[in-house]
Amino acid sequence: MKGFPGPSRARSPRRAAPRLAVSVSGARRGPFAGSSRGLAAWLVRAAPASARGSVDVALVGDGRMRDLHQRYRRTRHATDVLSFPGDRSTPPNSQGDRQLGDIAIALGVARRQAARHGHSLSMELRILALHGLLHLLGYDHERDHGEMRTLEDRLRRRWGLSAGVVARASGSRTSR
Repeated sequence: MKGFPGPSRARSPRRAAPRLAVSVSGARRGPFAGSSRGLAAWLVRAAPASARGSVDVALVGDGRMRDLHQRYRRTRHATDVLSFPGDRSTPPNSQGDRQLGDIAIALGVARRQAARHGHSLSMELRILALHGLLHLLGYDHERDHGEMRTLEDRLRRRWGLSAGVVARASGSRTSR
């Protein structure tokens, strides 16, 4: 039939593989239950465009964080967040992604910092998770002449977060 369109050549939409996969463990019971709700999905949305791979976030107690801090940084106190980069020599998977690493966040420290800064625990967890992710992406506020702080500040403002970890330090050394 003249003028009748032929078979549709429309392509089925391709689902892009997520550029970043985040899993969160911990805080399933007790006073922190529910505080991590939505943290993984938020971190995927908030991550810099360069973030590719997978990240595991562990919400831990202050005692566990103190042990991790002592073991890996030789400092005997519970810090707020630690990042453990993945093995960069491991080849990426078939989608080109690799394990970026792990982030540990101390819930007790996060709760106290949230109270001190006048915002929710949920916001504090976002601030700390973002800071940890930037370390996994190779940023180091102790050595990069402000690059990490600039990026953290930009992302923090975009997502309506209070002062970031680097900004809070006001020139003092902060934990990774």
